[in-house]
Amino acid sequence: MIKRYSRKELTDIWSEENKYKIWLSVEVAAAEAMEKLNQIPKGVASTVKKKARINVKRIHQIEADVKHDVIAFLTSVTEKAGIKARYLHQGMTSSDVLDTSFNIQLIQSGKIILKDIDQILKVLKKQAKKYKFTPCMGRSHGIHAEPVTFGLKLASFYEEFKRNRTRLLNAIDEVSTCAISGAVGTFANINPNVEKHVAKKLGLKVEPISTQVIPRDRHAFYFSILGIIAGSIERVATEIRHLQRTEVYELQEFFSKKQKGSSAMPHKKNPILSENLTGLARMVRSAVMPALENIALWHERDISHSSVERNIGPDANITTDFALVRLTNILDNMIVYPKKMLENLNLTKGLIFSQELMLELTKSGLSREKSYKMVQTYAKKCFAEDLNLFDVVLKDKFIMSRITTKRLKEIFSYNKHFKNVNLIFKRVIK
Repeated sequence: MIKRYSRKELTDIWSEENKYKIWLSVEVAAAEAMEKLNQIPKGVASTVKKKARINVKRIHQIEADVKHDVIAFLTSVTEKAGIKARYLHQGMTSSDVLDTSFNIQLIQSGKIILKDIDQILKVLKKQAKKYKFTPCMGRSHGIHAEPVTFGLKLASFYEEFKRNRTRLLNAIDEVSTCAISGAVGTFANINPNVEKHVAKKLGLKVEPISTQVIPRDRHAFYFSILGIIAGSIERVATEIRHLQRTEVYELQEFFSKKQKGSSAMPHKKNPILSENLTGLARMVRSAVMPALENIALWHERDISHSSVERNIGPDANITTDFALVRLTNILDNMIVYPKKMLENLNLTKGLIFSQELMLELTKSGLSREKSYKMVQTYAKKCFAEDLNLFDVVLKDKFIMSRITTKRLKEIFSYNKHFKNVNLIFKRVIK
C-alpha cells in the first residue's frame, strides 16, 4: 500500500523483515520439536536462534538464482547459522512455513484493527451521549421523514461497530491455525507432534486437516469481515458527507486554520476525509472477491492464491487500519450545528407530523384510506404554496370536529419522537 494511506504499525507487520522473522520462528519451533523427538541432533534450534540473521537483500539475491523464496530463505539462514542449519525444514514443505506465517501476520494485523475499533467505539459512545437529545431530521430516500436525534444516529454506528468487533474476533480465531503436515498434508515425513509443538509455541491451534495448504475458506472469512468493516466505515463517511452539503450543513469535518478547500474557490470547505474513506472502503472490499476465489485450489495445492495474498494481505489490512484511525479522528473533531439541525426540522413547516395526524383521524372513525388522502392533499398544498400544515388543518372544520386544538398541538410536537431515546440507548450503550 502506498505510504499516503499507511501507518507504521501495519506496514511493519507486512514488511519483508517481519515476514522472514516469522518464518524463522516457525522453523526454530519445528526444530525444537524434532529435537525432543530425537529426529535431529540436540542444539540445532538454539544454534539457529542465536546465530541466524535476517538479511532481506541476501535472500533476494539467492532467490534471483534459485527462483524459490523458501529455499532462498533457508540458504541465507544456513550461511549465518552454520552447518547445523541443514537440519531445518526436515519433512516440511514450503506451505507449512508460508501458511502458518501468513496466519500470524493476519493475527497481528487483526489485533491492531481491534484496537482501532475500540477507539472508534470510545469516540462514538462519547459523542452519542453528548448529542443524545439533539433533534435532527430523519430522512428516508434522502427526503425528510420524521424527527430523530443526532445521538441516535451515532448510537446506530456504535452498535454496528460493536458487531464488527465481534466479527473480527471470530475472523482472527478462524485464521489462528498452524499446519506443519508436509507434502499433501499426510505427515508422511514429519511427526504430527511437531505441528502440535509449533502451534502451542506460536499461540495457534492445530489445523485439523490440511491439504499441503491451510484451507482458504478461513482466509476468505477474514477478508470478508474486513470488507464488512469497510462497508461500515463508508456508511458513516457517507452520512457525514451528506450532512455537510451546503443545503444541509448540519455538521462539518474539522477545518484547520491554514487548510485550503479548493485551488480555485477560496470559500470551499470540502468533506475530503470522508470522501477519502469512501474510496478506501472500495479498495478493501475489492480484496473480498479474490479471497473467495482462492478457496478453490487444484487438488491438494496450487499457487494461484499466492500472488493474490501477497497483494491483498498487506493492502487490505493496512488500508482498513488507516481508514479506521482516520474515521476516529473525524468523529472526534467534527463540528456539529444543532441550530441548523433544528432549522432543517422546521423546513417543511410541519409536514413531518403527517403520520400522527393521519393516525389520529383513523382513531376518530375515518378509514385509513380516507385519512391518508385527506392529509396527503393538504401536505401537497402546503408544500406547493409554502404553507404551514398546522395552520391549514386548524382551519378545516371537518378535521377539527374530530380533533381538539390541544390534541393538534400535541401532534405537531417533537417530544413524542424522543420519548424512547433512553430505552434505545439502554439497549445499545451500557
